[in-house]
Amino acid sequence: MNETDRLINDLVVANRILANENVCDAYGHVSVRNPNNSNTFFMARSLAPELVTAEDIVELDLEGNPVSDESRHLYLERFIHGGIFESRPDVMSVVHAHAEDILPFGIADGTPLRPVIHSGSFIGANVPVWDIADRFGDTNLLVANVEQGRDLAKTLAENNVALMRGHGFVAAARSLIEVVRMSVYLPRNARALSAALRLGGNIKSLSQGEIDARNQGYKPYSPETWRAWEYWANKCGCGGMLTRPGPDE
Repeated sequence: MNETDRLINDLVVANRILANENVCDAYGHVSVRNPNNSNTFFMARSLAPELVTAEDIVELDLEGNPVSDESRHLYLERFIHGGIFESRPDVMSVVHAHAEDILPFGIADGTPLRPVIHSGSFIGANVPVWDIADRFGDTNLLVANVEQGRDLAKTLAENNVALMRGHGFVAAARSLIEVVRMSVYLPRNARALSAALRLGGNIKSLSQGEIDARNQGYKPYSPETWRAWEYWANKCGCGGMLTRPGPDE
């Protein structure tokens, strides 16, 4: 198995994990940049993430056009991924999903989503909210073209996560395993913050120093991250698809 085939295999596993961890349902998608061509990326055709196989993976350019002839339906919101890959050369993988626990923070003015638990440090200190109506007026809230994808990418800027008002979130990371981990813990962090807000009193978010300490010495396949990836893959029935030799030391 060459490196591209291995990456596509991992992308299939990522789809299954996100579905099994209730980050995605019938909707939502994950992509990964082509390591051999930074101007293209891989993602599935329009299909529920739980059902994705390697045969469903399509290569797209940064404007969302398939590189090869493709007659199958594609995700309408593939422009989210192209816009972020275009504006962020450091990003290797993107997730867009509609996890219910994060939705209130995209519509409640003055109640920002902030990292409050140690595994929430991956989302970063700042989580901006993108409102499609600011530039595009009344729409169906879906990112349906290149211009809207680029505008969302501007709001994400250098952050790891952005919320989409009344819609969902985008997460961007340096590797596929990192963006999956971030997307799994983002709703958990939101649940903890929502519970704390119901209790009342002052909310103490993670400091920048705590966030930096949590992310110090990052490796995409460190023993810590591999443990989570292996666990989630086995939990969703994809343990037999793991092809990596193991964690980096």
